[in-house]
Amino acid sequence: HVVVGTPGRVFDMLRRQSLRPDNIKMFVLDEADEMLSRGFKDQIYDIFQLLPPKIQVGIFSATMPPEALEITRKFMNKPVRILVKRDELTLEGIKQFYVNVDKEEWKLETLCDLYETLAITQSVIFVNTRRKVDWLTDKMRGRDHTVSATHGDMDQNTRDIIMREFRSGSSRVLITTDLLARGIDVQQVSLVINYDLPTQPENYLHRIGRSGRFGRKGVSINFVTKDDERMLFDIQKFYNVVIEELPANVADL
Repeated sequence: HVVVGTPGRVFDMLRRQSLRPDNIKMFVLDEADEMLSRGFKDQIYDIFQLLPPKIQVGIFSATMPPEALEITRKFMNKPVRILVKRDELTLEGIKQFYVNVDKEEWKLETLCDLYETLAITQSVIFVNTRRKVDWLTDKMRGRDHTVSATHGDMDQNTRDIIMREFRSGSSRVLITTDLLARGIDVQQVSLVINYDLPTQPENYLHRIGRSGRFGRKGVSINFVTKDDERMLFDIQKFYNVVIEELPANVADL
């Protein structure tokens, strides 16, 4: 049997003995960096305290912040580390471009121009705040674009319904934040737009990886203001890539 759950729910099941620790042979902590950054450290530590000492532990993480390394030191016995070289992280099959946008308020016009020009199956638009998800959704709908939106303030049932609609193709544009970047696996997504560049280079990979899934080709387009130029430089340096300016013949992409 395999039990999948959030740290809080798993700890509660262990505490109430509905999940028997002595029957657990393996414990896997997926997306460890995200779990720790979202305040689950205490719950994760509580779980480890209840697990048998000789259990097999696997920790999977896109990045290895000090908090994740601390877990390996505290709760793992001579762990084997399998690391992916940074220069191997950029996903093949994804064309990456940037668009210079002089002012933040011009991004909306640029976005609408792109959707009038490109033939898109499905796309994901990333912004950096939940409030901006709602704002951009209202603006896009006000211009007769059919879009869906999801972020962490929505309850799980609502998010599940929105994702089912997106996967089925009844919605072709999804606006979201980094919180859900790693959980969007939709085969038809051909375009990712970073309306806002991520605040950390590590998150860029998770965003653009939503296109080009399952061996398909994909395109990512990054909106870059003057304030974003440093982050664009950092992303290119981090992944050892050159992100080209979006060409004039954008319709041919």
